[in-house]
Formats: sequence, structure tokens, C-alpha cells
Amino acid sequence: MPTHSEQNSSDPNRPVRVAFFSDSMPERNGTGAYYHDLAGQLAPKLEALEIFQPLIKERHPLLSLPMPGDPSQRLVTPDVFRIAKACRQLRPNIIVSITPGPFGLLGLYHAWRTGAQFISAFHTDFEQLARIYWNPFTRTFINSYLRTANRFLCKRSATVLINNSKLENDVKKLGATSVEVMGTPLQPEFIKTPITTPSLTIQQICFAGRLAAEKNIDLIIEAAANFPQIEFAIGGDGPLRKALEAQSTGHPNVKFLGWQTRAQLVELLDASSLLLLPSKLETFGSVALEAMARGRPALVSANAGIHDWPTLAEGLFTLAPEETLTDAIKRLLKLPASEWQRKAQLCRQAAEALNNDTVEQWAKVLTRYVKN
Repeated sequence: MPTHSEQNSSDPNRPVRVAFFSDSMPERNGTGAYYHDLAGQLAPKLEALEIFQPLIKERHPLLSLPMPGDPSQRLVTPDVFRIAKACRQLRPNIIVSITPGPFGLLGLYHAWRTGAQFISAFHTDFEQLARIYWNPFTRTFINSYLRTANRFLCKRSATVLINNSKLENDVKKLGATSVEVMGTPLQPEFIKTPITTPSLTIQQICFAGRLAAEKNIDLIIEAAANFPQIEFAIGGDGPLRKALEAQSTGHPNVKFLGWQTRAQLVELLDASSLLLLPSKLETFGSVALEAMARGRPALVSANAGIHDWPTLAEGLFTLAPEETLTDAIKRLLKLPASEWQRKAQLCRQAAEALNNDTVEQWAKVLTRYVKN
């Protein structure tokens, strides 16, 4: 197997042919969106790039297990013959496994088979999700698998990539000897679409993401009852949608918009003055970065990894653990229009800078570790 001790010196002229292996479908969750957004901007800087992941329309898999909290997302067995053929054509000299499921482990196998350098990424603490959703028996079984798979990948990685510095100790305990803290990219639509001027008063507040327990969307509906003059727009879908819609009965200022395409999400953010992300668990919080790219500040739980990026601090408001969402919104309503205008400008600049820096960082990291 490729070992973490094998590291090349940086050579900017070294051709990079990279294969990403992910158990997440494109744009279905944060991890899937991350690499979808990255690939389009990174590919022109490399010789070749391809992502191997579950296809939206694929044969019936041999194994299909629900992901924690959202049965619409599943771990499935890869089409090994399709992927083997594509790998032969790609001839990757560096392979990145993004998830600890069947696709991620298959990436390690292909790195061993081809002699490509192997690195892995750690985006989501699935063990914490399992504690939220599953009973003790199921949780013990699943966490045992995840811990074993993550340890297997981390120990064999030249480096492990994380997008939240708080994860560094976790991956080192799993056997990583080198860790890189990576930024987060944006889908170009969030940057290239002309910015609309935000309202000087808060008329609409939005949420966008999976309607699942870890997102604390029930707190948004509770807060909406205290601000009847403000529209609360909730974009997304997930296992809690029916329960949340029932909870919002009697609150005409709460509307559910369903799953949003990227173009629809841009429109939702542009129509809003503030994004809410009051999650129990948020490794980074990509939608907050997307809001910032549209010149909209975000109120984000203190636990979210996005707070670890000082360059983004000016575009974020922090929801403290002891603070209610209602109190936080009241606090923000007291800000003058000039402060919202200042925030909007700083948001945009910080998000665009992080996106550009992230793409360059990925190109440098892949070049540094690639094998010829």
C-alpha cells in the first residue's frame, strides 16, 4: 500500500492526473457539493481530473445502506468494472478518497494497484451523526465500522485533508501523520451572477440545506413566531420536512420551498437579508459561505467549522450556545443600515478570496504529493 512516508518535493511542472473517490452523490450534500464545485475550477490547472461516485441513475447495487438521518442518501457498492475501465484510461498518479465507504476504500485499492500516491479527506464526523440518529446497538456497529475504515485510510495516506482545524486531533488519533487544513470552494454561479443590492431592513431570513435533526430547523420555526413582520424561507428537503411543516402551521410567515437548484439558491439568498444556520453539528457550513458570496451575512452556530477561518469572521454572526435564536435575531435587528451595508461588502470580498485561495491550495497540495 502507498505509505504516508513517501512524499515528493514540490515541482510546479509535474503533471497531475487525479482521481477522487466519493460515496456522496454530486450536490446531494455538503461533501458532494464541495467536490462538484472544486472540480470545475481545479481541472484546468491539472492534466486530468475525474470523480468516481454513485451515479444518479445506476444499476441496482449489491449493497445499499441508509446514511445517518437521511434514508434518501445511501452507501452503495461501486460498479467496479466501470471504475476499473475508467481508471485505466485516466492513469491517475494521485488518488484522493473522500469518504470511508465502499467508494473510498476502492480508491485505496486502485492506489495500491496502480502505484499512485494516496491521500484521503475527512469532511464529516459520521460518528457524531450516528449518536444523533441511531439506537445504541446500531450506533455501536456503525461506529465500529467507521472507526476501522477511517483508521485504515488515514494510516495509509501521505496526508489527510480536513476543512476544520478542530478535526486535526481526531485524524491524528486515527493514524494520520500529516494533516492539511483546506479551504472550501464555491460554485462559480455564486460569484459570477451579478450581485443584487440587499434590503436596508430585514424583510426575509432564510435557511437552506437538509431538513434533518442536526440542522435545528425547529428553532427557526419557533423564532419565526416572534417576528411576524419577517418572512422565513426554508429551502431544502429531508426526513423532517413533514414534521416541520406541521410545526409551522399557524405561522403564515414561514414558507417551505423544497430542494433548491444552485440557480434557485442564488435567488433565495438574494431575496433574503440573512442566512440562518443554527446546527447542532456543522463541520464547515458551506451554505454560509455561499450566502457571503452573495453579499449576505450568516448567523451560524458557534460549533460550525467556518468560524475557524479568520478571513470570514467579518461576514459571520455567531449564535452562542447559551443564546436563543430569537434573542440573536433581536440583537441583529438593532444594527444600523450602514452596518448591514458594510457587512455585505466584506462578505463578498472574503468569500471570493477564500474560493480563489482554495483552488490554488488544492493545486499546490496535489502537485506536492503526486507521483510521476
